Amino acid sequence: WSLGCGSVLNEKGEVEMDAIIMDGKNLDSGAVSAVKCIANPIKLARLVMEKTKHMLLTDCGAHLFAQAMGIPETPGEKLITERSRERWKKNLEPDSNPEEFQKDLGTVGAVAIDSEGNVACATSTGGLSNKLIGRVGDTACIGMGGGYADNHSGATSTTGHGESIMKVVLARLILYHMEQGLSPEMAADTALDYMKTRVGGLGGVIVVNNSGEWAARFSTKQMSWATVKDDQLHYGIYAGERHTKSVDEARTLESGGF
Repeated sequence: WSLGCGSVLNEKGEVEMDAIIMDGKNLDSGAVSAVKCIANPIKLARLVMEKTKHMLLTDCGAHLFAQAMGIPETPGEKLITERSRERWKKNLEPDSNPEEFQKDLGTVGAVAIDSEGNVACATSTGGLSNKLIGRVGDTACIGMGGGYADNHSGATSTTGHGESIMKVVLARLILYHMEQGLSPEMAADTALDYMKTRVGGLGGVIVVNNSGEWAARFSTKQMSWATVKDDQLHYGIYAGERHTKSVDEARTLESGGF
């Protein structure tokens, strides 16, 4: 399934992406930040994890590494949708408030557990609309918001106001609560409540523990989420919303242009 194309734009009208991936079996991780002209930064993050001794490459260093790994370069304009361009222009207006336009944006994140109990997380984002050039949010920072994965507890990926997420180290905080015996749902709610009361930040998380229990929770007005377990697809957008259909049915709808 395609997760779409495009990204929010920085103050200069360019795409700068952050991404991270983590393996819960051995705590290996790879991340990139402020990368341009890369269609799938998560693939580059995985190469950082698998092909280097480092965990995070940024900007021109990440670009040079991508070239060395044979990652094709995509012209920046091909990563910009008309919707993002219009939003960027609107945010340049003197009376605009870029934060008002964050509610319909988002990070793309995933968590997974395999049949042997190994967990993993992966997250990528363009960050905040009209952000300063070179701004790096939580996504590329292991344990903060991009995510965290540990077979001893579970895996999580987060989205929301990156600076708030970084202040409370949200992803690792959620796993800490699960280590203390809370369910994924309770751990997520507890951590999100803390972030809201402590620093006034809103966000959303997806979580799976090492037993396969999962949760999708958010303090924002909405968050698009979906999960597959036992050949059943569950999904929703608004608080309390949960739809279910078989994976086969979903595939049929997708092939029919749904």
